[in-house]
This record gives sequence, structure tokens and C-alpha cells, in this order.
Amino acid sequence: MRLGILSFAHLHAEGYLAALQTLPDVEVIGIADDNHERGRYFAQQFKVRQFDSYTDLLNEKPDAVIVTAENARHLPLVQMAAEAGAAILCEKPLSTSVADARTIVDICQKANVTLMTALPMRFSPPAQEIKKLIESGSLGRIYGCNTTNQGSLPEFHQAEVLPFLRRDWFVDKALAGGGALTDHIVHLADLLRWYLGSEVTEVYAASNQIIGGKSVAVETGGLVMLTFANGVFASLDCSWSKPAYYPTWGGLKMELVAEKGLAVMDAFKQVMSIYNQAIKRPQWAYWGSDANAGLLREFIAAVRDKRTPAITGIDGLRGVEIVAAAYQSASSGQPVRLNP
Repeated sequence: MRLGILSFAHLHAEGYLAALQTLPDVEVIGIADDNHERGRYFAQQFKVRQFDSYTDLLNEKPDAVIVTAENARHLPLVQMAAEAGAAILCEKPLSTSVADARTIVDICQKANVTLMTALPMRFSPPAQEIKKLIESGSLGRIYGCNTTNQGSLPEFHQAEVLPFLRRDWFVDKALAGGGALTDHIVHLADLLRWYLGSEVTEVYAASNQIIGGKSVAVETGGLVMLTFANGVFASLDCSWSKPAYYPTWGGLKMELVAEKGLAVMDAFKQVMSIYNQAIKRPQWAYWGSDANAGLLREFIAAVRDKRTPAITGIDGLRGVEIVAAAYQSASSGQPVRLNP
């Protein structure tokens, strides 16, 4: 299996490349990045080839590519890859608008290429244990879910990296599509859809911008309520609520209130605290199972076996629809109905 990576704008690109290099029978043919300095840095770090352009990489006819560009730039790269006949793993959220996400799905269907959305939490062992409990009937009927995916404002991390590695676009609405709602709703919503086997029918959301002051123009806090077709409701705290000095990593937790008990899951509990004089705040180093590796193994297997991946482009589209409804609700102050 020959793979390439298109853009290192998203910080997940490093994790994907590191995981790919541990997988058997996988050849990373190289990377391409419109930020050539950033691309050169990671090509040297991982000892892979740097292509001058996305076209040059695609001309090498990779079996598959991973798109880890800014959210607003997913569509053109997906279109280029689909036209080249490459299978595509696209970073979440699939796009910054429902229309673009739907176009991405349509392009890949027409080109008959595999499209998978990068939602790795389905491959987290704690998350999978919850799925087993649900499927076994051990929990009985689920009544409601309380979930969090918290972090800190991306700008808090920027001073710790080289200038050309800054990911300022996370707080640029034009490139990211929004702030904390865009960044964190999709992981929680996807797990809930997977657990419940049901689609969201109503979204109610409130958001604010209280972290970062005037330095950012996107929301930093959000609370979202989802109602599913099967009657289950869920709350999502998707905020960048941790202060600058707080260590963060992952931060995805869930409580499922059910007929036969309460299930509690912390996907990123396995961390070590590190204190370094060169860095002003403590850090968490995660040592648990690598959900990214599970995501990549599923993608590669789906491409090899010519089957539908466990997480499809439609799953990515559903996430974008929920995010869009959350923004509409936060703006209007009213719940928004969805038609799954």
C-alpha cells in the first residue's frame, strides 16, 4: 500500500505519519505541503520525500492519501485526489459547510474511490468497551448522555513552536469554519451516533467567546444538546475552556445513564505529567493505546479489501450537519430540527 500525505496544516498529520511508519506493508511515498518550509521540516523529521506540489505527489499514483489541510481546503484536495484515483482519508470536520461536505461525498462516489472521515475515537479501547456494553445489553435502555471534549485555546500553544509550525488557522473562521464548536462537536457526535444507532433530530446550542479576549474572533465555549430519533438526549461540552497553564491532551469523557446502570468513560486518562523548565506550563504525555493507528489500519484494510470503511464520508457529512445546526441554534437562540 503506497500512501502520501497532503498538507501538514493540521497537527494530526504528525501522528498519522508516525503511525503509518510502524505498519507493515505500508510505504509512505512522501508528503506535500503548500507551506514548503513546514513540509521540509516534517520531511526531514520523518525521513520521507517532500514533493514540490500536491500534483507532483499525485502523479506518483499513490494507492491512497491522507488530507490534513485546513478545514476550508479539504474540498479542492479531495477533488484532486479523487481525480487521480486515490483512496482518501480526510481529516475532520469533513468541511466547513454542509454544501462542501456533500460535494466531497458526491465527488468520491462518482470517482468510485474510498472516502473515510478521520474520526479515530471509534478505535479508542475505552470507547470500544462502552460499545460492547451497549451491544451486549448490559446497560439496558440508554436514557441520556453527558459528554465533554474540552481543551485549551489553540493560541495558548503557539508560543511553544517554531514560527512556521504555528497553527493559527484554528482560530481563523474562514479557514477553520468556526472555533470550539467546529473543533470538538464532531468526535462526540460521531461516538453517540455509533453507540445509539440513531440519528440526531434536534440540536440546541449556546456559545460564547470568553477565553482569549480580543485576540480571537471565534467562539471558545459551547454547550450543545442533541436529541436523537430514538428519544435519547445528550449534552456536549465542546469548549476550549482550559487556561493557558493547564495541561491538556485529548480530553474526551462520557457518562451514559442507562436502565441498568451508569457507564463512565475517560478516553485519555492514561497520561504522565511532565514539568520542564523550558516550558512554563506542565504537560501531559499520553501513553495509552493509539486510536490513530486503529483508524489507519481500518482505512488501509478497507482500501485493500475494496469495501466500505467503518467510518464513511456520510458519517463525516452528518457531523458537519450537526455543527451547522449548532451554529444556527446558537445564533437564533432556538432549537434546530434535522431531517436524517
